[in-house]
Amino acid sequence: MKILLIHNKYKTKGGEDQVFTAEKNLLEKYGHDVTCLTKDNAWEREKFSTGINAIWSRNTNKQVEQLLRQTSFDVAHVHNTFFAISPSVYYPLKKRALPIVQTLHNYRLICPNALLFRESRCCEECVGKFVPWPAIKHRCYRRSRLASGVTASMLTVHRCFKTWTRLIDVYISLTQFSRDMYVRGGIPKEKIRIKPNFILPEPQVGVGGEGYVLYVGRLSEEKGISILLKAWERLTSNRRLLIVGDGPRRNVIETFAQGNTTIEFLGRKEITEVVELMRHAGVMVIPSLWYEGFPRVMVEAYATGLPVIASKLGSMIELVDHGRTGLHFSPGNPQDLADKIDWLLRQPDKLASMRKEARAEYEEKYTAEKNYQMLMDIYESVLSRK
Repeated sequence: MKILLIHNKYKTKGGEDQVFTAEKNLLEKYGHDVTCLTKDNAWEREKFSTGINAIWSRNTNKQVEQLLRQTSFDVAHVHNTFFAISPSVYYPLKKRALPIVQTLHNYRLICPNALLFRESRCCEECVGKFVPWPAIKHRCYRRSRLASGVTASMLTVHRCFKTWTRLIDVYISLTQFSRDMYVRGGIPKEKIRIKPNFILPEPQVGVGGEGYVLYVGRLSEEKGISILLKAWERLTSNRRLLIVGDGPRRNVIETFAQGNTTIEFLGRKEITEVVELMRHAGVMVIPSLWYEGFPRVMVEAYATGLPVIASKLGSMIELVDHGRTGLHFSPGNPQDLADKIDWLLRQPDKLASMRKEARAEYEEKYTAEKNYQMLMDIYESVLSRK
């Protein structure tokens, strides 16, 4: 199969970029002919043309048309178009009758800031609105009315064009929660298939011998890192907390860690280093305040047999089987999080059982082989329509 993968890379590399690379490697592993069209957002954001390009990039449109004149493909799989690529990419693809698959990594098509999150809480004000004007009012994207207006305009223009409902053949949602939210936002239910994230290569199972608590992720408000720090001050057990990641709250985390001998801030780490840390950890914490899409670290944790304590919120409710693969705690409640960490780390038999169940959950749902079959089923469904 000849596959065109399209992805707009982020200025700061994150989970979506890793998923794009993993999916590319998976397809090539099984012998498919993969061509990648990528751009990134590491260019001047202040230029007037930036806003126009986010809505419709003439350069992308021409580039794709030229590529399609030179090479034929069986299917096009788009991951992210914001903002250098833009939704203009779909039009030359559809003009050539090329089946289009779109992965929904976040909530961009129903929320201008892609997070469904503002002012330290989940927000669904724009879901279902043809013109997402609340985002402009609340300056949801980059705390700027101008920037929020650009993203809101992009969504509105392409709703007028029926880009989202007319041109894209199949959407891939990472969880049932995300699928339901997008249906509320206007995407036809029958167009959305569920396929979770995966990792490649598969890591070895750990034993959690060092027993520390691990956080891996972006250091930002919506990720709930401040909730974890508050919980750590309430902890009664004498454990270590290892924090891996980078982001806007890095300085706050570094300062906090310097004043607490039980916290070790490690900064950004490569995936191989992260997996090794997971193999020796006792439990991982995902204290998010927003509706997570499908955190890649969840699959990595389960693959190494690491239980997860996560907010009882959004997709985390379905991804963590409370009492079997981990625990839920009340979102935004540091005392409840501290209590859950204390309780689990004092139950060695329960923790050992959870380790086995976490690995079993990975083998049942999240291996590369199972993910490949799901992806092929989706591709074949759009090819049969063609």
